[in-house]
Amino acid sequence: MDLHSLIRQGEGERVEFKKKTTHPTRISRTLTSLANTHGGHVLIGVDDAGRVVGVRDAEEEMYLLQLAAAQYVEPPLSLHFEETEENGHTVIIVTVAESTRKPHRAQVAEGDWRGYVRVRDESVQTSGLTERALERDQPTRFEPLPLNRHELAVLEYLRKYPRITLAQYMKLGNLGKRRAYQTLIKLTLHGYLHHHDKEKEPYYTL
Repeated sequence: MDLHSLIRQGEGERVEFKKKTTHPTRISRTLTSLANTHGGHVLIGVDDAGRVVGVRDAEEEMYLLQLAAAQYVEPPLSLHFEETEENGHTVIIVTVAESTRKPHRAQVAEGDWRGYVRVRDESVQTSGLTERALERDQPTRFEPLPLNRHELAVLEYLRKYPRITLAQYMKLGNLGKRRAYQTLIKLTLHGYLHHHDKEKEPYYTL
C-alpha cells in the first residue's frame, strides 16, 4: 500500500487521516462507516492537513483499533494493518473492506448503537430507512431498475453536489411533494441513494 498516493488522494469517501486513536468509541464510527459504504483506509499518524506526524506506540494503536473493531462494532469487523516508516515516523495504514454483513453499528455510549455511512469525508449517522437498504444490499446488489428521467436527474445532480433535500428535488424535477418523496424513497430502497434524517432537514446522498 503506497502511503504517498493515499495522502495525495486526501480525505474522502475511502480515506481518513487520524493523528492517533483517541478512544474505541470514536474510531468505531469511522470503521463502521467505511465497512457500510465502499471500504477504505484509515491512516493513523497523519494529521488533517496530510502531514506525517507518526504515532508514539504502534502496538498500542493497533490494540485500540482491534478493540474497537471487535467490541465496539456490531457485527464485529476484521481489519488489516500495515506499518510504514516515513522520515523516522511510523504510520499505520488500516484497511477496512466493504462488508458483506451490513449494516454494522458503532457503540457511541453504553447501550447506544448507531449506524454510519461514509459521505464524502465524513462518517454520517444513518436512518432506519438507510439501514434497511443496507440489509437488502447484501450479499448481492439489487437488479438495476430501469430509471426514468426524473430518477436519472437526481443521480446526475448528486454526482455534482454532495446532497439533495426533498424541497430541492421538487424544484429540480418540477414535481409535487408526494411524487418527489416516492421517487426518493424508491431510489433509497433499491440502493441508489442513502437517506439521512438526523439533521433538521432530511437529505439524500449517493
